[in-house]
This record gives sequence, C-alpha cells and structure tokens, in this order.
Amino acid sequence: MENFEVIVLGAGSAGEYVAGELADAGRPVALVEKLRVGGECPFVSCVPSKAMLRSSQVRDEARRLVELGGASAPAELGSGAAAYRTATARRDELVSGRHDTGHAEEAQRRGVTLIRGTGRVSRPGVLEVDGRELGYLDLVVATGSEPAVPPITGLDTITAWTSDRVLSEPDRPASVAILGGGPIGCEFAQIFTGFGAAVTVIEAAPRLLSNEPPAISEAMAGVLHEAGAHLRLGAAVKAVEPAPDGGTRILFEDWPPAEAERLILAVGRTPVTGSLGLDQLGIEPDERGALAVDAYCRVRGHQRVWAGGDVTGIAPYTHGADYQALVITDNLLGRRRKADYRSMPRVVYTQPPMASVGMTEAEARQAGIDVITATADLSGLVRTHTDGAPGGPLILVADRKQGVLIGAAALGPGADDWICEAGLAIRAEVPLATLADVVHPFPTYAQGFEKPLRDLAAQIS
Repeated sequence: MENFEVIVLGAGSAGEYVAGELADAGRPVALVEKLRVGGECPFVSCVPSKAMLRSSQVRDEARRLVELGGASAPAELGSGAAAYRTATARRDELVSGRHDTGHAEEAQRRGVTLIRGTGRVSRPGVLEVDGRELGYLDLVVATGSEPAVPPITGLDTITAWTSDRVLSEPDRPASVAILGGGPIGCEFAQIFTGFGAAVTVIEAAPRLLSNEPPAISEAMAGVLHEAGAHLRLGAAVKAVEPAPDGGTRILFEDWPPAEAERLILAVGRTPVTGSLGLDQLGIEPDERGALAVDAYCRVRGHQRVWAGGDVTGIAPYTHGADYQALVITDNLLGRRRKADYRSMPRVVYTQPPMASVGMTEAEARQAGIDVITATADLSGLVRTHTDGAPGGPLILVADRKQGVLIGAAALGPGADDWICEAGLAIRAEVPLATLADVVHPFPTYAQGFEKPLRDLAAQIS
C-alpha cells in the first residue's frame, strides 16, 4: 500500500491549491480526481459563462453604437444564431477544449502524485481508488458540487440541459425556459437574450435572487425584462412533457402552460459527498449533502479530516473555495488559521452586475443587531451618464451600536469590483466616521458610497 502524509480527494479549485502548496512545502501528497484537474470553474462553469456573457454584452453595446456616439449608422450584427456559434468558438478556445493537461502537468511538476480515478474511503486511514489502496494521515475532501436536478414529473421524458451542458453546446436554441431565478438563471437569461433567443425565466419564489434585498431583486427583474426576458415569478412547475414540435411543454400549478425548444435547469448545485465512503469514518453529510466544518475547516468531530469548497455548503463560489483552501493549507502546515466569512462577496455577472457582501438587513435584524441602513441610486452618478450605463440601487447596512458597516449590496456598472471596498470595511471593522471621510476620484462608480456612508455616520453621531 502506498502511503502519503495527505490525500486530497477532488482536484477542483480548493483541492488543486491545497495539493500544490503542500507539495511545494515538501509534504508527500496525493491528489485524486476522476474527471478534470482544475474542477468545474475553468471548463464548464465560471470561465465559459463569463466568456459568453462578455460576448452577449459586446453584442448589446454594438446595438447602441449610435446612441453612445461610436457610429453614425447602426452596425450590422448578423443573425443571433450565427453570432452564438462564433461566441461558443471563442468560449471553447478559452477553456482549452475542456482538456486539463496544463493543470495536470503543473500539479505533477510541483511534486503532487496525481491519481486518476474514483476515490472512496474503505476504512479509517485508507482510500481506495479503483482497487488501489492509498494510506493517509490527513484527508482533505474537496469534491465540489454538481448541478441539482429537481424532482419534476416527466423530466425523464424530455431533453433538459444543466448548466454544464449549456456551456458545452455549440448551437443556440431558438427559445429557452430557464428553471431558476438565482445567479445562474439570471446570467443565462442575459446570455440567450443577447443572442436573440426567446427566454422565459421560471422561479418558484416570488422574486429573483431571493437571498438578496428586495430592491436588488426588483432591479435585476428590470434588467432582464429590459433585455427581453419573460419572467414567471412565484411559479411552481407541476410537470413537463414533450411538445409536438420536439421541444418541451411546461405545466404549472397556477400559470398557463409554457413551451420552449430547450428547458435549462438552473436551480442550484448539490455537494458531491454521497459515494465517498465517509460513513466509514462516521461522517454523515447534512440534508443538503454538505459536510459541516469548524472554523479551521476540519470536518466537525474529526481531527484529521478536512473539507473545502462547495462540499461545505458555506461559500459556494470559486473564491470561497480558494479561501477555504488557504485556511486548510495553513493549518496542515502548522500555521493556525481560522476562516472568517463576514465579507465573502456574492456576484451575478450580468450587465450591470449584482454584487453584495456581508449581511442583509433582514439577516442582521434576525441576529438581533440594532440595524441602520442607507441607500443610493447609482443612476444619478456622473459616471453612469458619461458611460451611458444603467444604474441601480446601492444598499448599505450598519450596526448602530458598534458604528461599523456589516453589509452592502448593489446593482450597477462595475459593482463586482468596487464592492470590495465594502468588503474590506466589514472585515476590518472600519468606523463609519472614517469610511464617510474617504475621498473617491471623480467621476467613478465608487463615488456612490459617499452619500449613504455619510448618512450612516450621521445616524450614530
């Protein structure tokens, strides 16, 4: 039996980082992966989706050339279907044809023992990979997540695409019904409307992005509606069935039926923990399939089992996985480190993007915090006017007693970048009086912070 100091199960963003850093430090480490080194993000998730969004957004900007003063006559863009094929060709080039050769070779160059196959704990201290036994002192579970498939009657009778399939197909359906109004559903809606597809977004909750403030949800609904998407909010799907033309017919509890050439499932992702043999260690995932971890990213109750990334269900983003990987690595190398998720950003990469960090007002009140809030309308900024860009709300949440910012959410141009100012303020607990005295360059979108921060500071003075 081969023995390693650490075995990392799963070579996504978190697992790849942990294994590489440990190898750099001279630790014997094995990285076990059944699919691709690098995980979902570079190949069928973050990178291809952002590439397609950029292509869609450039196409929208081209439609506005005359309005923005870039041309004296409208540009000829060609058909949406043909342009979509051009965009997917660019997408596939950026993701290296979905081959992980570069990631795999880099891991091995650093000294990682890369083992291809399905790993399963056979007994404490032993991981089996397709009949090959590997011993370990510490086990890191970083198996990521997979697209959730809802239990809908008739789903097995039609062709439904998960997000992975959407970001792998070369051709654009003429019409799509997107099941799910969360971040993935909103991004897909903008991609397909940008290329001229008929889009219907179906969400069982009464609003999009239901974990964000209502004003943000309303603003996002306006963005998608302006792009041409039809929204069915508070719509519970009862069943699906094949349509006579080969597409899908969707049946609802309280809405008339809808039809689309393709149904897209965008109802979230599920942690991959079900077939790892963790029961051999006395580890039971929660009802979501996630592994509960402590502040050090140890699986609760297990001194030498760690978990990072989507399997923890805490911060299901690539940057969340990267952060937990840092925590795990430091602890395995003897540098005691706790995770702090207070300023973990959440982003929807539409145009304009939605970005938020920290607590919402509702979460803060539920936690018993004496909350004060302030808002701004980003559409009033000079930079918004000069760029001809759409603006939306900026919402700040503060703790009156402590005099610090605890949450921020915005929908506006560049929000995915400048929201980090709020993230730093939350993490460092910068006093509101100090934040209100910060000078931003003119004209920028970050100037949107100035008035609401002054309003908050005035409420505690």
